[in-house]
Amino acid sequence: MSELQKLKETKKARIGFYSAGLHAYWDQFEGLYDCLMGYNRFICSRLQAWGEVYNFGMADTEEKGREAGEYFNRNNVDIIFSHSATYCTSACLLPIHQICRAPVIILNLQPAAEMSYETTGTDRWLAQCVGCPVPEISNAFNRAGITYRAVNGLLGLPETPDFAKADEVTCDRPEAVHAWTQIREWCQAAQVRHTLQNSRFGFLGGYYSGMLDMYSDFTMLQAQTGIHVEILEMSDLDAFLGSVTDEDIDLKLKQIEDFFQISGDSPSDPIAKKPTQDQLLWSARVAAAQEKMVLDRDLDSVSYYYHGHDDHFEEVQSGFIVGFSLLNAQGIACSGEGDIKTALAMKICDILGRGGSFCEIVAADFNRDTMILGHDGPFHFAISKGKPILRGMGVYHGKRGSGVSVEAKVRPGAVTTLGVTQTGDGRLKFNISEGEAIDAPILLNGNTSTHIRFSEKPVQYMDRWFAEAPTHHFALSTGHNAGLFSKVAELMDIPYSVF
Repeated sequence: MSELQKLKETKKARIGFYSAGLHAYWDQFEGLYDCLMGYNRFICSRLQAWGEVYNFGMADTEEKGREAGEYFNRNNVDIIFSHSATYCTSACLLPIHQICRAPVIILNLQPAAEMSYETTGTDRWLAQCVGCPVPEISNAFNRAGITYRAVNGLLGLPETPDFAKADEVTCDRPEAVHAWTQIREWCQAAQVRHTLQNSRFGFLGGYYSGMLDMYSDFTMLQAQTGIHVEILEMSDLDAFLGSVTDEDIDLKLKQIEDFFQISGDSPSDPIAKKPTQDQLLWSARVAAAQEKMVLDRDLDSVSYYYHGHDDHFEEVQSGFIVGFSLLNAQGIACSGEGDIKTALAMKICDILGRGGSFCEIVAADFNRDTMILGHDGPFHFAISKGKPILRGMGVYHGKRGSGVSVEAKVRPGAVTTLGVTQTGDGRLKFNISEGEAIDAPILLNGNTSTHIRFSEKPVQYMDRWFAEAPTHHFALSTGHNAGLFSKVAELMDIPYSVF
């Protein structure tokens, strides 16, 4: 792991957790409390795989509810799981979430698939009636203006407790697998929220002039996501360029050899050539400066673009794509053309371990019923089919300058696009769609591109996509992640569409 990767390891979510019960039961039914706290410890142990867990224990009175709310505030939790362990009054729970406003997920996890009807008494029944208080809780939360979600299913125990009368081994039941998938995704979504609130996004240079969908209000971005935007000048990067040593360049050249395949001349595109040694050396020098800047400014992401007039800074930009692709591989989301909203989408994908490559529509292939998606900007190696290819570009299409670009495609299999756009009322919005990457021919022109087959044919897919008023860039991730991305949106109070 590089120095950069060590510094930029994804931050763990701070997970609040408690079980809800009714204090009056404990003296009436011996063993019930201990059984429910056994369930509490089981859930807590599983949650610890996805974050730092702050387990309050049992909230069973209004006073305990207030204590729990203060406890979660002291520990600055990102999310709270409310375990409905047995019947409880909503008055025990409401103070928790009035005091601590972290998002709350109600866990309605029944221990057994069915009760042992012939042998179960009231005490064991109380350990099974976990769905009973959920309507009451949801009603109280709704009337108090507290947003809530619920996960319903089986607890998923690997063995039956001594207290139980029924078979409580449900770990392989689909109702348990589904419930724990949902819980894991809520924890991962909280991890995204927590990480973004502690992230610094660099904005280097400016926007590509005229791309109106790119333009965003930095204050709006911080208000809705928690990210800090650090405005950078090309002269900032140039200062680090002056400090690059021959040893730094050699290390970057070794990285380039490890990560990339060096191309010959393109057989189809006259502007795409084998990179020259001078181009590779310059890309390595610029990449070393980029990493130095990211480390010095403690950046988690960089959006960039520079439009010059045959000046030194334009020459610096000619080396950008290789270095920013290397940074992508180390958890620093980098997007071209100043598209900071897509850098946000890429960062979300990367936090979740799903890659996240800079993309736009290239074309439709109506014979294969695919959309070809890609870009000439930074690529994420974690999702690549084989080694990406480096090509020397005589000119960057539509832009000034020349340099080295990345040609690659995403490995075949499930993929999800995540677009972050801005609506007319100044809100961010997620556009999410799932598809399958297929292995099909791509252009040999120094651009990344991949054939994606969505559930609808290209015309119908574009009908739905364009109706969402999207930004024309987006992040491409591996796996089917619509459920996960939508949970991120919900925790961050960002509208979203899935199509």
